[in-house]
Amino acid sequence: MSKVLILSASPRRKGNSSQLCDEFLRGAQEAGHEVEKMIVSHRQIAGCMGCNACMRNGGSCIQKDEMREIRDKMLAADVIVLASPVYFYSMDAQMKTIIDRCYAFYQRMEGKTFYYILTMAAANIKNADTAIAGLRGFTRCVPDSKEGGYVVATNVWDTGAVQESPALSEAYELGKSVQ
Repeated sequence: MSKVLILSASPRRKGNSSQLCDEFLRGAQEAGHEVEKMIVSHRQIAGCMGCNACMRNGGSCIQKDEMREIRDKMLAADVIVLASPVYFYSMDAQMKTIIDRCYAFYQRMEGKTFYYILTMAAANIKNADTAIAGLRGFTRCVPDSKEGGYVVATNVWDTGAVQESPALSEAYELGKSVQ
């Protein structure tokens, strides 16, 4: 059994990304894993200041915000799901802030498996390539990390549009495939 942490960065609590996260969660739970979903977009998390204080004090950021709880959960997880809508060919600001704040501890996340969940209004799945590249850029910095897979829902502008997308069942199946 793996500990799975889903980080949903959509500003819409019940948005399309969040709905895909719920399906991934359902599949992973049915496969016997312990799963937690965190909606990180409404947390108080400041951007990285680039001060390097974390490198001088054992990997702890000097900022006193909600990233501490997220860090602890990321370090405890075996599998981390990064979920974001695609904005201007990239992940949203909320996900990027989380990733940047991992600077303080990313080397301690050694060996974790990462999955990506993306949603976008565009019809062409190729428009997600740069967002996937950005997520991979982060996870490839994590020592010995693995990519478990990803799901991209296209043509999902309005909340709930993902209910008509094959990505819904893809997210469920991807969750079931977690090892």
